[in-house]
Formats: sequence, structure tokens, C-alpha cells
Amino acid sequence: QGQLAESGGGSVQAGGSLRLSCTTSGYVYRHLCMGWFRQAPGKERELIATIDTDGGSDYVIDSVSDRFTISQDRAKETTSLQMNNLKSEDSGIYYCAADAESWGRSARYCYNSLRDFTSWGQGTQVTVSS
Repeated sequence: QGQLAESGGGSVQAGGSLRLSCTTSGYVYRHLCMGWFRQAPGKERELIATIDTDGGSDYVIDSVSDRFTISQDRAKETTSLQMNNLKSEDSGIYYCAADAESWGRSARYCYNSLRDFTSWGQGTQVTVSS
């Protein structure tokens, strides 16, 4: 079992930007679906973006696709989530997660296989003030 280490959370004002990063270790990086989940206070954890590390396809849910971008750096075995024009409703704990079962098809397949995300980072807090 590998490990995931997140960084980049913090507090920003509405309209600001943050970049979250997730560095993996102990995995064959190109044999993963990587995902970013978020959990707002009082709400269930929600998968918002995925990337298939092998093929490179990515998927972001419609509600944030105009503001959030998922990307990867294979050399650094790192997946990132760029968040622009942040809104107060984006506040929450953001988790990266890895799925070693569903890779090699598409990011949308990774998204649909969300139950296969079984490895988790520790979470990073994002607070957006209006």
C-alpha cells in the first residue's frame, strides 16, 4: 500500500486561487486513477475531479469545471488541483485518493468507479471567506 501526501490548502478570499498537490509514494504511478474529493461541513464527501495517470485523460464535474483543473506531473508522481475564482461554497476538506484498479481506460471511468478509491491522503483544509 502506497502513501499520499497532500499540500497546498489554506484560507483565501472569494475570487482567489489555490493549488493543491498530492504526491504519491509506493505506487506504480502510471497504474493509477487519481482523484480529488471534497467534503463540505455537514455534507458527504464528493468526488470532483479525476485523472487517469496512464492515458492522461482528466474529468472535472460540471459544477466546478469552469474554475477547477486537475493535472499531473508524472516525473514527480504528483497530481494537482488548480482552483480559481474560489467561492465560499468551495470551503471544506479536500482529499486526494488513489485507485489502483480502474486505471488505463479514462478519467470518466475512474470517476464512475469511485468506490475503487481506497487509498487516501490526510486531507487539507480549504477555507474561502466572502
